[in-house]
Order: sequence, then structure tokens, then C-alpha cells
Amino acid sequence: MNHENKYLQILALHYVYPLTFNKYLSLIKTIHSLDNLPTISTIELARILQIPTEKSKIIVENYLKMLQVNLEDAYKSEGIVPISFDSEKYPMELFELKDPPTVIYAMGDVSLLEKVHKIAIIGSRNATKYSAIAIDYIVPPLIENDFVIVSGLAKGADSLAHRATIQYGGKTIGVLGNGFFHYYPKENKSLSIEMAKNHLLITEYPPYVGPKKWQFPMRNRIISGISEAVVVTEAALRSGTLSTSDHALEHGKDVFVVPGPIDSDTSKGTNQLLKEGAIPVWNGYQIIEERKMFIGKY
Repeated sequence: MNHENKYLQILALHYVYPLTFNKYLSLIKTIHSLDNLPTISTIELARILQIPTEKSKIIVENYLKMLQVNLEDAYKSEGIVPISFDSEKYPMELFELKDPPTVIYAMGDVSLLEKVHKIAIIGSRNATKYSAIAIDYIVPPLIENDFVIVSGLAKGADSLAHRATIQYGGKTIGVLGNGFFHYYPKENKSLSIEMAKNHLLITEYPPYVGPKKWQFPMRNRIISGISEAVVVTEAALRSGTLSTSDHALEHGKDVFVVPGPIDSDTSKGTNQLLKEGAIPVWNGYQIIEERKMFIGKY
């Protein structure tokens, strides 16, 4: 099978069933090639993917249908670039995750994925003015030193980080927890359009997939995965933000935290991170200096 056929098969399967890389490997280990997918029994497929038999039957039926569709052209017409795990454009850092995405979809300047220095800035969806102030101190020095700012395009701190980066003339990557045909949150629609045009949006979900609560923790691992370090501005004790910092710590990455007021609920999580050994920062130059100490001058 040539590479182009394999690529189209992966796109077709991922469209009907956006499986992660570990599940893809389990499937290929058993059936050897996607050429054999239509001939495998639905019971066996259900066992491999650990899904109901009826669902496995639907997957095969829809997979065969999608093989007849020119997905490559369909994506291109929407300005979407699918990047499979075996593409030279696929960020190699993602293979360090426990369960990398099989395919990521991109809109915008795909070359930003190749930038050496990417740093995530994240925080509470209920971010206060304190996050905005902190981001204004943190972002400009990072931009001066050629960092691309990564965040999750959520309400609150994520949006502030993206907007500040654009305002100060930098480049930013938004990692979505849904497909490109949905704007979530809706109030970030104009920001999404701007970033898809002049910056970069990526997601592991096919365009039709809408936002679901469980997808956002999955999204967080990609934010951490493509970033060399994570900055947290504000976070409550129970916060999705902390799952991103957990991913970073698990993979030996620096987590920088803005110390917060002791009477603020949105700083209880960040102050707890500091207690656990995160690095306190209040401007971007500190991050640059800290990185230089460990990996040399940029």
C-alpha cells in the first residue's frame, strides 16, 4: 500500500471514529492493515476497540462510505489541514504523551507547530482582572524572545492570553476541544476567525464534532504536549487548568505560577501549586532566565 492510500484510509477511519493513537496501534497490531478492516468480524472489532458490537458494525459501514469521499479536497475547501501521526508536520513532542492523537486538524499557519519555543499560558475560565494584569507582564518578554503562546481558546485566562499575544504582535496557537464547524465558546467566534486566518488553531476532533465536557481534559494534554513549559495565572482548587499543569509535571516540564491573593478563590489552586513546588513568576523575563539556566541561551 502506498503512503497516500494509507493516509486516506486513516482520514476515513478517523472521520467516522476519531480513535486515539493507542487504539489505532491496537487495531493495526491485530488486523495488520486498514485494507483488512472491512473483512474483520464486527465482534472482533468490538473487542479490539472495546466498544459495543453494534457500534463496530456502524464504524465499518461508515468507513467504507467515507473511502468513497475525497476527504482531502473537502478539508482543503474549508481551509483545514489534517496531519496524521506519520506526517512530517506532526509535532513529535506529542509522542511523549501517554495517548497521542492519531490525527490533528489545523487551520491557519501550520508552520507555527515547527517553532522551537512554545509556551502555554492558561488559567481560570472565571479569571479576574488579576489574570489580565499578570498576562500583560508575562507575554511581551516572551514575544520578544520568539515564543509562540499556546492556550485553549476558552473563556477567561485563555482568551486573555491569545488576545494579549495578538495585541503585542506575537503568534499564538489555540488548541480546541471540538471540531472546526463549531465555535465554542460562542463569544470567542471573532477571536477564532482571527486566529484561523493569521495564527493557528488545532484540534484532534473531526470538523463535525461538537463540544462535550469530557473532551476538554483530553484537549489539555495537547496544550501541555506541544509546549515546553506551562504558565498558570489563576485557578481554583478544583479546576480543569490543574489537569494541564499535571500533564506538564508528569512529562518533566516546568510549571510557572503567578502567586495570588490569599483571599481569592481563583488563586487557591495556583497557590497550592506553589506549595507543591511550582516556580513563582510575575513577569516574562523570569521565565526566560529560568529557561536559560536549564537549556542554555535562546
